[in-house]
Amino acid sequence: MKQKIRIGYLLPALLFLFACGKEKTLETPVGAVKKGDFYIEVYEEGEIEAMQSTTIFSPSISWRYGNLKISQIVKDGAEVNAGDTLIVFDPADVQRNITESENRVEISLAELERMKAQHASDLEELRADYQVTKISQEISKIRYEAAVYESDMSKKTIRLNLEKADNALLQAEEQIENRIKIQKEEIKQKNLDIAQDRARLKEAYETLNKLSVISPSPGIAIINKNWSTGNKFTVGDQSWSNSALIQLPDLSKLKATVSINEVDIAKISKGLQVEIKPDAFSDSVFTGEVMTIANLAVNKEGSTKIKVFPVEILIHETNPNLLPGLTVSCRIIIDKLTDVLYVPLEALHSEGDRQFVYKKTGGSFDKTEVETGAVNADYAVIVKGLDEKDKVALANPFQTDDKNANKLKDSK
Repeated sequence: MKQKIRIGYLLPALLFLFACGKEKTLETPVGAVKKGDFYIEVYEEGEIEAMQSTTIFSPSISWRYGNLKISQIVKDGAEVNAGDTLIVFDPADVQRNITESENRVEISLAELERMKAQHASDLEELRADYQVTKISQEISKIRYEAAVYESDMSKKTIRLNLEKADNALLQAEEQIENRIKIQKEEIKQKNLDIAQDRARLKEAYETLNKLSVISPSPGIAIINKNWSTGNKFTVGDQSWSNSALIQLPDLSKLKATVSINEVDIAKISKGLQVEIKPDAFSDSVFTGEVMTIANLAVNKEGSTKIKVFPVEILIHETNPNLLPGLTVSCRIIIDKLTDVLYVPLEALHSEGDRQFVYKKTGGSFDKTEVETGAVNADYAVIVKGLDEKDKVALANPFQTDDKNANKLKDSK
């Protein structure tokens, strides 16, 4: 009687444990062993760039016109045609310089006319003085010629007066010649000043025309970053002469630039095929191939220790959705293994050097040792231990701690 009672108590307990074990088995996620093509690949994010691009620079202007201040700029990403205005700079300083230059030219021309009139007056006066001096010299000469019968003392006095008159006439001639030379130099200098003012005026007008920058070819206008503000150039910003402001990329040839870490760079070689997905258009997939691999590593952005190698990928297709600056996910296919077995990485477990899976057998799981081959981001090749269409647990079906219970719950 006592034995029956014990069995009566044990049977419900056994049924409860069996039911709990069955429920846990059903909750364990399961994956199938697949057979087919297996890809060894590297995933990396990058950015689309144009293979060729026309750079639009700010005009080169003289320091006299101050800094270049943007008063109008094309919208970032706007489609433009050849001849469209891309950027306009504030013309206030240049226009003020034009007004000042025009005034200087006008004043200089007026001064030149006054100078010519004054020169003519001065020469007329000098020539008049010369005529008076010449008459005086001629009178002295006549007196000297007539002094044949004069005393020696008188002849000497007359001769000295004639020499004095000759010297005065010579000085008058030299004074006129010197004044003419001086006047020519003054006129020449004034004309040089006028020419300089006119040159500056011409330069100012040419600078005024430079303040409107037009597109030399059709394309998409990509505005550059203003390093002084950290943002893209916009209205109100100032720039130096010959600063790169806008890019006009050639959209017929694009590339994606990615940074490969030191661990994976040895796997990358020129010509490897690449699948490219723009993050903004994840349903679109484009193809490409590795074009160039940097010989030197650089510091990863935001890190001083992690080294990466820039790799350029040529994009085969063109598409309106492919624009410079877009972030893309690149899948670089390192190798392709055909007709191999593979399982999800979640199915693999390790104990020392041994690897195993939990193979589903009927309503339970058997711990099965396996030999693995190549591994990618999601799967591992199975060399030995499993057959096609076997099913394996994607989590430890016999682990009962809270952490695994949550994992099993999340995988449902």
